[in-house]
Formats: sequence, C-alpha cells, structure tokens
Amino acid sequence: MSAAVLTFTDRGIYCPAGDFHIDPWRPVDRALITHGHADHARPGHDAYLATEPAAPVIRHRLGEVALDTIRFGERRRIGGATVSFHPAGHIPGSAQIRVEVGGEIWVVSGDYKLAPDGLCEAFEPVRCHAFITECTFGLPVFTWRPQQEIAAEINGWWAVNADAGRASILGAYSLGKAQRLLALLDPEIGPILTHGAVENTNAVLRSQGYALPETTHATPDLDVKAHPGAMVIAPPSALGSTWARRFGRAATGMASGWMRLRGVRRRRGADRGFVLSDHADWGELHTAIRETGAEKIFVTHGYTEIFSRWLATQGYDAQVVPTEFGGEEDDSATSGEDAA
Repeated sequence: MSAAVLTFTDRGIYCPAGDFHIDPWRPVDRALITHGHADHARPGHDAYLATEPAAPVIRHRLGEVALDTIRFGERRRIGGATVSFHPAGHIPGSAQIRVEVGGEIWVVSGDYKLAPDGLCEAFEPVRCHAFITECTFGLPVFTWRPQQEIAAEINGWWAVNADAGRASILGAYSLGKAQRLLALLDPEIGPILTHGAVENTNAVLRSQGYALPETTHATPDLDVKAHPGAMVIAPPSALGSTWARRFGRAATGMASGWMRLRGVRRRRGADRGFVLSDHADWGELHTAIRETGAEKIFVTHGYTEIFSRWLATQGYDAQVVPTEFGGEEDDSATSGEDAA
C-alpha cells in the first residue's frame, strides 16, 4: 500500500498528489474542509473547498473567504488526486473526504456519527484502503441510548420546570448540537429562547431549509418575565454567566456525550446532564471502520492510544496520528457569534 496518498504534517493532513490539506490547523494554500466547527474550519487559508450545505455556516464563521463548493458524491480532479465528499452525519453539511490516487483510496472521516438524527444528512459508509478516524468516545463506557428516549427526558425535565415557574437553560454547542436539540423539543411546553451564538447559527441553517421550531433571541433588552417557563438554549460557556443569571432561579442542564461520565456534569455547573452526542459511540466506531473495508486505520483525536491498541487486537494496522482537532463541546465561537 502506498503511503503517498495522504501524509501527516505540522500543518495538517496533506495530499502530495493534489497539493492540498484536509482540515489544516495552520494556514495553507488550499484547504478541503469536512465541516464548520472551529477546530476543523480555521481562518487564514488561501482557498477553501467544502460541501454546498456546509458553506453558509463556514462563511458566517470565517467571513468572505475564497470558498468553493462541491455536491455530496461529486468527483473532482485536483492535480493528481480525485476527491469526493460523503455525508458524515455529524452536523448539517458535514462530510467525510475520499481521496483517490493511482487506484489507492483513503478516507478522512472528520467527525461523524452513524445514528440518523432527523436533521443532518445521514452517514454514508465509504469503502477504502485506509481510514482516518476520530475516536472522541473510543471507550466501551460510551454507548448512546436512542435519541427519542433522550428527547423524552429533556421534554419531561422542561415540563416539570415550567410547571414550577422556572426557566430551563440547556447548554449545547451553538453549531449542530443546539439545532438538533431544537428539533427534538416540544414547543407546546412553552416558549423557546436562544443565546445569540445559537440564534445566529439558526438563521443561517433556516435560510438553507433546515426545519427548526420558532425561537426568540434572548437579547439584553428582552423581558424574560414575559416568557415564563421558557427553554433557553445557550453555549456551555454561558452557563453560570451574567447572561444566564438574568433568568433567575432557573434549572440548568447540559447535553453532551461527556455526561456519561460521573463528575463531568458537576464540573460543568449543571443541575442535570443529558447524554446526547454528535460523535460516534464505541459500537458505531467499530461499525464504521468495519464497513470501510480498510486494513490501515489512522486514529486521530480522542482516546487514541487505547482505541488503536484495541484495533490492533482485532487485526487492523492501527496508528495514532497527533492532530490539533478538539472534542465535543470545544465551543470556541468567535466574538461575533458569542454575542448575547
């Protein structure tokens, strides 16, 4: 197997044949971007390529960058490489990137999950010789329950709080997780308010046709008393902030895969934790890898050492690749997005 399809550099994952990088963390001439989260779509590159549905959010976050778009499944020749983007199921517009050079196929997963969430494009397995995978939740303890069970828990919690006259503040990443939660909420329980970082992203996705319930932007001059029993969706960084204290004796919650671990909810300053992740759980990681048919697996961010050792026991040629990608809840919004 050729090692030249993709290499790993101090700027990011690089394709020599096409002279491009995938999700680079330092400025490069040409960047192929899997999705719009800040650890994968960074400023400073000369040219960007992303899927059509990912592009509006990337422009919203990075400004008027030189961004070209590609349809899911479309094949494009870049130098000596042929590339195509395939749904990753992580957030709206997110993609795995397939790179073929001389008949050798490598796939960069970006971030992904297999279970459909009803909002973003469903994960599509891509056959390849080498697979570069995240393992944010690469331990057996991380096993997700069905989404509808978590939705029932969240709506039940909200209803109890609303009956008691309290607002419910739910922390969630402003791109992807927040909109997924909005799609799961029962608007009959009460009004839904949003932090500016969430509402700005909502506006972008609504303009693309993604279905979201009606929400009200919780601006500084909003009379919160006029919205009793509201559900408030905000970035995790807003929990316990001056912005959140305006809601008075509110109940607080966090939606994250990390809520599966004892102690994390307490450190996040939340009353209640809901285990809901936009990343693959332990079983989904195994399924995704098996369905690629790849023999060589490169493990990036997460429980890399443990997961790669486990893969080796299953007969894979597994290696750890250091990257500068973050994990779930790396809510590094820009100042413009973080406005209330």
